[in-house]
Amino acid sequence: MQLVRQKEEMITQAAYRAPGTGRWRGRTVLIALLVAALGSGCAAGSGEPAKSAPGASAAGKPGQAAAGAPHEQKAAELDALYSPENVRRTQAARAVAAKKWGLASTPLPAPQPPAVKPAISTREGFEVEGGEDLPPLFTTVPVDGKKVVFLTMDDGSEKDPELLRMMSELKIPYTAFLSDYVINDNYGYFKQMRDRGVAIQNHTLNHPYMPGLSYEDQKREICGQQDLLEKNYGKRPTLFRPPYGNYNADTLRAAKECGIKAAPIWASEAYPDHMEWREWDRDMHPGDIILTHFRGRDEWKGTMPDMIRHVMKVVTDKGYAVGKLEDYV
Repeated sequence: MQLVRQKEEMITQAAYRAPGTGRWRGRTVLIALLVAALGSGCAAGSGEPAKSAPGASAAGKPGQAAAGAPHEQKAAELDALYSPENVRRTQAARAVAAKKWGLASTPLPAPQPPAVKPAISTREGFEVEGGEDLPPLFTTVPVDGKKVVFLTMDDGSEKDPELLRMMSELKIPYTAFLSDYVINDNYGYFKQMRDRGVAIQNHTLNHPYMPGLSYEDQKREICGQQDLLEKNYGKRPTLFRPPYGNYNADTLRAAKECGIKAAPIWASEAYPDHMEWREWDRDMHPGDIILTHFRGRDEWKGTMPDMIRHVMKVVTDKGYAVGKLEDYV
């Protein structure tokens, strides 16, 4: 792993501001005022509240209300979901589950995610030539300094039913990046995972070293897995992780052609008995993506639940919570 820190750059979302707010022409303002006055007069006569012109906010700026309405609805839904009462109930249930599953302490509650997902760009030093319009590749998500990290699991070779029960009872979110060559003997296991709220994402058909393949072969690996995951789990993935974290420009071009929007890799990797770190300071940072794998005792010094116990101790001891990657990306 390359030991460098990502520069977290927050790019202002277009949804936060209406187009044309830089300057107002006198004629436009006058028309807007006349329309507002007429609307107010009609409303007064009918006894109904005044209605804004389509695409205009209460402040009279065109386009703002139309753009903001879905975000306001999302924000209201998040406010309800992350209400103090809901958080209290969730944490009470987690405390019982943490004791049952042998965790050192109860996982911390994740902060409320934003109603508008942050803009994400490729990590500095990870760029490819001509990659400005390709899916971004990154190890850390912009989270505005909140102490939240994201847990992801790769491949799919180990299919431990205890993991499903443990994660559901602990209410720990995670994302599964799956390769067909190790899941095709038991698609049903990952259907159970999907039904418990886990996002299923793309990790290629056969887990090859992607830069060693032609563009067409890379596209087959990614698009083929897109098709199979959509067929088996009902949704086409939007995220793709290149095997081993290796990629070139063709990888990202093929991913985009297959409908991929982003290519998250990782900042640290979790095992049942230790952590491996990408950064020079060997520490956790806001928005870091944690990688682990579906593995068992034949490949690890422990089980999947052992790995969860270890990684959650590290995360919680450092004052972090685990959030859902798809809430931000």
